[in-house]
Amino acid sequence: MADGIADRILESVKAKYGAAAASSLSSENAGVRAVAEAFGYSPEELAAIPAEANMGLSCGNPTATARIQFGEVVVDLGSGGGLDVFLASKMVGPQGRAIGIDMTPAMIARARANAEAGGYDNVEFYQSTIDRIPLPDASVDCIVSNCVLNLAPDKPAVFREMARVLKPGGRVAISDIALKRELPEEIAKSVAAYVGCIAGAIPIGDYRSGLLAAGFEQAHIVDSGADLNAYAKIENQAGCCSPAMEASNPLPVVEDSCCAVAADSLHDDLKTLLSHYDVNAAAASVRVYAIKPGARAADSHRGPGSRG
Repeated sequence: MADGIADRILESVKAKYGAAAASSLSSENAGVRAVAEAFGYSPEELAAIPAEANMGLSCGNPTATARIQFGEVVVDLGSGGGLDVFLASKMVGPQGRAIGIDMTPAMIARARANAEAGGYDNVEFYQSTIDRIPLPDASVDCIVSNCVLNLAPDKPAVFREMARVLKPGGRVAISDIALKRELPEEIAKSVAAYVGCIAGAIPIGDYRSGLLAAGFEQAHIVDSGADLNAYAKIENQAGCCSPAMEASNPLPVVEDSCCAVAADSLHDDLKTLLSHYDVNAAAASVRVYAIKPGARAADSHRGPGSRG
């Protein structure tokens, strides 16, 4: 992808998620809660973390299948308000760490405020794009991510970074959107559809081959069967990955951002495109699993923070 196009996409993504971070979206909103539950979060999980950590941006629940163990270091790529970081922090316990990486300053600020309000001592948040993870080589046990890799313009670079920071035997458990078949041209070339988590998705086969090329083994991509139209449960949807924004201090609008409030915004363009197109026909909510080759940690140290 040309640098100019990639930069334009990144600015659009930043604008959208910056607006979400500045909004009042939270689990206190029934529609936001319904989206999270539709993609696998239990009411108990949502009630156990700060309400502001959930903004209805999920397409799965990666912590539910990541087999997170007590004492591990877990990294969430594209951590947003900290939803999966806070869930992971309870699983790794005080001897472990849960780390969030997000490129949007407003999201990092929101996540840190949530951490402080919730008294989380074993979490950290860093501002960075996920193709340049600010962590040392072989320092992470598990990587999770939730509906974010489809937004990365350079996915092979993200796969390589994931392999770099994982310890030998480290694992990946990601929820994402991938393609079952080729998108119609009008959607594939739409910036609104890209920011809305559709046009940036890659074929399921390419996802698997990309992980293998980065050095992973046992790479599996599983269609979760979740209905992507669940996002429509929230009235005035701003894109396939978030409801309409209610920011009290809206960020400056970037041209071609689906957060634009003008009548000709890409929000309206995306709604028009999707009114003629069944998202589930070509795209799927997928669970992604992969392992970095090498010695694996024994299961004997699993404790009360683990899942299996």
